[in-house]
Amino acid sequence: MTGATTAPGPRGAAVGRRIGIGLMYGLFRPRVLGAWRVPTAGPVILAVNHAHNIDGPMLMGTAPRPVHFLIKKEAFVGPLDPFLRGIGQLKVDRTTVDRTAVTQALGVLENGGALGIFPEGTRGEGDFASLRAGLAYFAVRGRAPVVPVAVLGSTERAGRLIPALPALRSRVDVVFGDAFDAGDGSGRRTRKALDEATLRIQGRLTAHLEKARRLTGR
Repeated sequence: MTGATTAPGPRGAAVGRRIGIGLMYGLFRPRVLGAWRVPTAGPVILAVNHAHNIDGPMLMGTAPRPVHFLIKKEAFVGPLDPFLRGIGQLKVDRTTVDRTAVTQALGVLENGGALGIFPEGTRGEGDFASLRAGLAYFAVRGRAPVVPVAVLGSTERAGRLIPALPALRSRVDVVFGDAFDAGDGSGRRTRKALDEATLRIQGRLTAHLEKARRLTGR
């Protein structure tokens, strides 16, 4: 058994990916565009917009690699706690600097894994209008390229039986963008360097979202 600060191994995330594939393709009709843009090996950060609770599981089920997501601690309740841990997901306390979560996330990248992050921090409009600095820190410190991901259509039609979910068999588009380096090449991790990296990331993510909307017509 791994310790509290030890990064989860790839096996659990691989199981989570298989579960995600079964659920997402079984309940909805995902259309995946640009998955080939995700590096096939080595550390990578998948930065996804967040408009609906289904966005994370949708990415887990459509990404070409198993993903370890940073997920708010409030989701780790009851039987979901051991389940989420078992499929390699990371619990994070958003009210403070969660050093355990930071260590685990960096460990995922050091082990050559894929780290999933909602840069906006919380569910909102899903337009990348407000980014937290955490993504820039992980990208620069972990020396990991960032792949922007747009999940579109998850909020268009609510299900009749379960309004909290999109309508069954509705189409959800998942569009992967080109990988890019968030840092300036200097390796600096000063506050100024991270602020600049955050602005750089926001520009790339916003541009990708606009392109994805034009591409999908959403």
